[in-house]
Amino acid sequence: MGFPPNDVNDLQLLPSLRPFLTEHGKGNDVLFSLRVDDQTKPWPKDKRERIRVFDTGNGDTIVDLLDNGGYQYIIKDIHGRECCLLITNKDFSQCQCALNGNNTMRKFGLNNALMLVFAFASSYRDTLLVHASLVRNNGWGYPFIAKSGTGKSTQVSMWLRYIPGSDLMNDDNPIIRIIEDNVYIYGSPWSGKTPCYRKVKARLGAITRIDRAKVNSIEKLSPIDAFASFLPSCSSMKWDSDIFDHICNTIGKIIEHVPVYTLHCLPNQEAAEICYQEIHINNGHGRN
Repeated sequence: MGFPPNDVNDLQLLPSLRPFLTEHGKGNDVLFSLRVDDQTKPWPKDKRERIRVFDTGNGDTIVDLLDNGGYQYIIKDIHGRECCLLITNKDFSQCQCALNGNNTMRKFGLNNALMLVFAFASSYRDTLLVHASLVRNNGWGYPFIAKSGTGKSTQVSMWLRYIPGSDLMNDDNPIIRIIEDNVYIYGSPWSGKTPCYRKVKARLGAITRIDRAKVNSIEKLSPIDAFASFLPSCSSMKWDSDIFDHICNTIGKIIEHVPVYTLHCLPNQEAAEICYQEIHINNGHGRN
């Protein structure tokens, strides 16, 4: 990431990134570059096509397809203020952005731009950015997925309270990556309302979708149902066939190695214990 000389733009805008800072990569080690330059201008209107406007839950993001195959994003906050203009090439390996507004707006714009670029640039490397709350136990990571407000964080909190040896890896956007047929899950600089920015790694043990119910039970899904359950929780662009195909292929590889479940549950201790028994103990993850 590059910052031209500027009194308002620097790495202080991204405090959650500090645990992840490393030395400069070389060659194929560099996933993407993002240049922050407030002189960046919007693409000419006659050379871009509106894709759609997304409600992200904390603002809107406007997406345009450029005549060179790249994309333009305008990232707005919950008050409708334009915080960031992001221009990317087709595979998101070369990007630049302009930030706008006060310090809070600039933090919001840059953080969201960085998350967006990472999600799509990494899709070419068997990597997914997922919407989940992630708990770890005995070296295995267990992401809980669901629509916002369904109870992902609540179920993880039950594990932290009632399942010995559990710790929180990330509370909103962990990263899954396949390396030589092994599937790993990582903490990330993006963790929603919970400041859990940890540079940690675990084997991916299972993926569990939360379904509110009056009685606690858990079911293992077939591969087809597993794919359908997991896909909505992965950052993707359905209108970009190249990136979407890479994401779908990665999901397919993951569910070949990792079971996917639906936990029908109440927010209580019994739900955590039933889930732990099935996805951790019964899968042999309790053995050192």
